[in-house]
Order: sequence, then structure tokens, then C-alpha cells
Amino acid sequence: MNILVTGGAGYIGGHTADAIERSGHTPVIYDDLSAGHRWAVGSKTLVEADLADKLSIQRTFKQHNIEAVIHFAAHAYVGESVTDPRKYFQNNVINSLNFLDVMMDLGVKYIVYSSTCATYGIPEKLPICEEHPQRPVNPYGESKLFIERVLHWYERAYGLRWVALRYFNAAGASGQLGECHDPETHLIPLAINAVLSGVPLSVFGTDYPTEDGTAVRDYIHVDDLASAHLLALDYLLKDGTSRAFNLGTGQGHSVRQVLEMVGHVGKTPVPHVAADRRHGDPAVLVADNRAAIDSLGWVPQRSSLREIVESAWLWHTSSVKLKNTSNV
Repeated sequence: MNILVTGGAGYIGGHTADAIERSGHTPVIYDDLSAGHRWAVGSKTLVEADLADKLSIQRTFKQHNIEAVIHFAAHAYVGESVTDPRKYFQNNVINSLNFLDVMMDLGVKYIVYSSTCATYGIPEKLPICEEHPQRPVNPYGESKLFIERVLHWYERAYGLRWVALRYFNAAGASGQLGECHDPETHLIPLAINAVLSGVPLSVFGTDYPTEDGTAVRDYIHVDDLASAHLLALDYLLKDGTSRAFNLGTGQGHSVRQVLEMVGHVGKTPVPHVAADRRHGDPAVLVADNRAAIDSLGWVPQRSSLREIVESAWLWHTSSVKLKNTSNV
């Protein structure tokens, strides 16, 4: 199949595009490179364009005979979404609607949608299952939830087939690809950078009701996320019921545990200082991943904390990373 990957020059999108290529399908990357990187695309086809440009979307579908879509393209900084919600609703909602309109007009019926555990808000019960109430506490989560609801109604009206994948904490690296965000907000690359630079990392909250007082999160290797997208597409092609799936390991690790692992892998303690909690940060976020295991046949292969941190450390300290990021 020819599969359009919006946001395919980004972190998770880039890993998924590589997985698509390895599987024998053909990925076509659609990315405006506002957050993605040309080097992440490699030799794959890249259409450099914005999802606000409906004519460009139409041309891409027709020229490349697109048969299915994996939709990553979105702004994804929770804090920024609170201070600039217009930016998030314009890109994540309006541009996604624009994109879905072209899909419907051209009769493309399969989409795997990049969603998030941020649609749940503050958890009422752990681990979090797909039936947990969805009450986002920030515009980023709200924008993702809105599109999930759109997919539901578009299926009823137009026959769209969809899977929404609600990620927990994506992490790790593989081959040429790793986390390279500006600004960087994810804990593992920040901890690695703290070791390499000697500049202390701020730990937001040391008084949570957890075993060591720091927040607990469910970390999932980006390669395992990438494989889930292919399994989700295969599930749809085999007439699986449209629905959402959580992607996580079902195991949580605290901030202190992550820092200890980074220090162990890097053979240097992570310099850090305590800081106040961030508003809206839950104490614990852990996935119930049984639905993805049962329905998709998805089993995380690389998501032990050690392997995640080792793969990230290798990428951040490699010549590949230095070469790529010097030419962003």
C-alpha cells in the first residue's frame, strides 16, 4: 500500500515511516518541517506542505495513489497549548478537519490517528483503560479528543474506518532517529542533556503521594509505538471495529527511577534540583494496555526502562545525532 504519513519527519512519525518501509509498504511523508526534520525523512518521498493547504493535500493523494493514512501532524506542547490555545485548535483541529475532508472526497477510508493519554485528564482509577472518562485539563488534550469524536461521527456518516492510538510517554531512539525537539520537554533527553552539559535538571514535584515523592509515568519505546501503527492498520484492513487503544507498558517508573537509570547508563549522576509541581500534572499515569494486546496482537518488545534509556543515550551521544542536528 501507499500510506500517507502526516508529520512523518517528526519523532514518532519518522520511526513509523521507517517501520512502514521495512514492512514492504510505501510511506509518503507530508510535513511542513515546522517541528520535523528533513534528515529524519532519509530517502523517502517528502511533500513539504501545510495541512491548511487543501489543494496540496489533494494533489498528494492523487499523485501518490494514497490508500491509507497515519496522521501524526499536530502541535504537542501541553504548556504552550494553555498559553496559546488558538494555535492548537487551528492546527490540531481545523487543519485535521481540512485533511479529513480531502480523505472523504477522494474515498480514502482508512486512518490511524495519533492521540494521547492527555484526553483522560486526571485519572480516577489506575491503570487507565480506554473506557476511563475523558476530561482533558489542557487544550492539547482537548484538541486530540475533539478529533477522536469527529472520527466516530465520520464513520457513521461516511464509512470512515479508524483507530485512535492513545500514547503514554514515548521515549527511546533507534538507528538514525531520536528525540530532537525545540524546546525539549521530555524527561529522558533532558536528563541526558543534564549529564552531558552539567546543567542541573529541574524535577517538578518531590511531594507527590508516590513511593519516592516524584511523579510516575508509563514509558514506551518509540519502536514499539511504531509497530503498533502497522498492526492497527492491518487490524482495520481485516475489518476490525473502529476504536481507540492505549499504548503503554502497564508499568510505571518515577522521575527518580528514570534519573537513576540515566546516571547508571551514563556512569555519571544526573545533576538536578527540586522545583514546584506543574499545575495539572497527575501523580501517576499508567496504561491498561490489554485491549491493544488482545485485539492488535501488540506486545512491547523494547520498553524496559534500561533499553529505553540505553537507546536514547546511544543516540544523544553519537556522531549521527551531532551530524543531523547541526544541519537542522
